[in-house]
Amino acid sequence: MFNELKALKKQWEPIANLAANVKSLVDLASNAGEEDAAMLAEEEQKLRREWMVLETQIYLAGEFDMQSAYLTVSGGAGGTEAQDWAAMLLRMYLRYCERQNWKTSILEKTDGQEAGIKSATVYVQGSPAYGYLKCERGTHRLVRLSPFNAKSLRQTSFALVEVLPEIPESAAIAIDPKDLRIDTYRSGGAGGQHVNKTESAVRVTHIPSGFAIACQSERSQQQNRAQAMKMLQAKLMQQQQEEDMKTKKELKGATKSADFGQQIRSYVLHPYQMVKDIRTDVETSDTEGVLDGDLQMFIDAELKREAREGK
Repeated sequence: MFNELKALKKQWEPIANLAANVKSLVDLASNAGEEDAAMLAEEEQKLRREWMVLETQIYLAGEFDMQSAYLTVSGGAGGTEAQDWAAMLLRMYLRYCERQNWKTSILEKTDGQEAGIKSATVYVQGSPAYGYLKCERGTHRLVRLSPFNAKSLRQTSFALVEVLPEIPESAAIAIDPKDLRIDTYRSGGAGGQHVNKTESAVRVTHIPSGFAIACQSERSQQQNRAQAMKMLQAKLMQQQQEEDMKTKKELKGATKSADFGQQIRSYVLHPYQMVKDIRTDVETSDTEGVLDGDLQMFIDAELKREAREGK
């Protein structure tokens, strides 16, 4: 409860301060002369810019919107090209989180055979990480001249993004240890001498649901198991909420394969430059900026769309 109140206070205080500044500006304008017009206009624009930033937070009313998040990116249809696209998306989200001053750690990553990644899961620590990143769930489509094609032909590939909230202990679901299978293995990749030579990586499988969660980011097996259990809690909580609402689309976003017809956003790098969100029609020709983490315009638009549709 204390953490929830702290998060709400952090969300409300900037809005209250902005309201007070608007009132002060109105009072000042009522007694100002013509020589103050330029100063008043500048202050008004400043307050408008502050409101544009704060307005988005009003739409963060979900139960877990202020929580940290787990983000998973996996390559879809397109082979090596799709795996490279998944790696590009992973970098994009890491840069976006950096812009938000959120701390990130890669919990699990499976590299592609030739390039890119098959999948990767990132723990994003910060608020409102889940509230923002949940807008990115779904299939992302890339069109470009493939560097993996001998003839440099244009190719379309897909990657799937899934996002889960970190579930607070007070809302955790009880899990019967008998329903779990725990496997340990050596971590792969650049994890250091200790990580790669001990069985510190953990895969937790929930037998009734079939959910399998892997974590290899920590040095100790116990820490990786604890992180995997947190992700499993989030998966089970999501499944429960989907069943209660009788729809998977509400929380999960895209639940089908990352393929044609399932995309939420298209990134076209050839024959022209364009990123377009299919849900909101927001688009930009600044593809380089988007792939470098400039995503807020898409997230703001999606939060407003969901609010209008009662989601």
